[in-house]
Amino acid sequence: MEQEMNNIPEENVEVVDIQFRPGQKIYYFDPDGKTFQPGEHVIIDTARGAEYGTCAGANHRIAQKDVVAPLRKVLRKANAQDERIAADNRAKEKKAYNICVEKIAEHGLDMQLVSAEVAFDGSKILFYFTADERVDFRELVKNLASVFHTRIELRQIGVRDKAKMVGGLGICGRPFCCASFLDDFQPVSIKMAKTQNLSLNPTKISGTCGRLMCCLKYEQDAYEDLIRTSPKMESFVDTPEGRGTVVEIDLLRQRVKVRMEDSPETVGVFANTDIAVLRSGKARKNDPPIPADLAPISGNGKRARKEEPEQDSMVLEPIRFRYSTESVVTEEEPEQPEQKNVPSRRRRGPKNEAPKEPKPEQPPKPEKPKQKAADAAQDDTQERPEKKPSRRRPNYRRRKPRDPGSGQENT
Repeated sequence: MEQEMNNIPEENVEVVDIQFRPGQKIYYFDPDGKTFQPGEHVIIDTARGAEYGTCAGANHRIAQKDVVAPLRKVLRKANAQDERIAADNRAKEKKAYNICVEKIAEHGLDMQLVSAEVAFDGSKILFYFTADERVDFRELVKNLASVFHTRIELRQIGVRDKAKMVGGLGICGRPFCCASFLDDFQPVSIKMAKTQNLSLNPTKISGTCGRLMCCLKYEQDAYEDLIRTSPKMESFVDTPEGRGTVVEIDLLRQRVKVRMEDSPETVGVFANTDIAVLRSGKARKNDPPIPADLAPISGNGKRARKEEPEQDSMVLEPIRFRYSTESVVTEEEPEQPEQKNVPSRRRRGPKNEAPKEPKPEQPPKPEKPKQKAADAAQDDTQERPEKKPSRRRPNYRRRKPRDPGSGQENT
């Protein structure tokens, strides 16, 4: 049953992409059987009523799971009257922005006004501002309502949202990513800058908003893949020129710099495919030493055994191999004379003391004749000595039971 459910194709829904303001998030709307082209101005149905927007994407289909319910409809294309209303609202927004800045200065509030938006039907004015702390703007709202005679709403936003609304140029010379094509802000951490071997100077890795640059997220996945195929710093590797330690890693070019073991003043550059890692990372105290003959690429330090001499098929002499860093030397074992009566090395005493002479052998002791069972047994007729009475006086005194009513024993 589950397999049949999985084989059923997902239903696709026809949608159109709508953007309310330049640089803001793009939303999906139901075209309601109409066809729209990018750049056209439309009137859409929202929770706040009818709004004016721009088509950012023509009609296309998406999966049902990607749709955020409820999917609202596009009412119509914007006509000439709708264009005049939208132009009047833009003029009201500039006027409302200037008035709000003056009111903020009069009340002495620690807040920075970002922008002002007027609803398409003029029923509400929304002000966006930034502040380091919470601000009590109740008196400000009363003054603005008495000036515009409409509903006033103030909303506090972050510095990233401010950069997205205002726009500008980044340190790369291009417009802000958040103001041009980014829909949502992705989390960025200082670990990404470390992974990409960037300078940790805040002025070089921070954007105009003062936060870490959003572009650090773009290449993070690529750097993580490159790290998997590159050795770690201070790894011990084998190269075509010999063994050495990694002192620098170039992730983008997939190359490493190796300080050679034989000549520490020499540093070579090798591709990751031309080296073999013998120890990953810095050596630890408990790590076993790397054998001198372990060099799969360079071959340095390999032991070349000398050809063994031909031996008689009937006589086999013991051969001992003595290992060295250069080669293996074979030597015959010398015959050791038999040692007799050599004192033990663990014997305590002065070193120059002469060994003690062995004791002369003593003749074996004569074995005692076994006594026959008949001789060992006593004659039944023989009188046995009487047992003497014990001198120990029996103790006839007994302790009387303890009286539960008193704390002493009865005597």
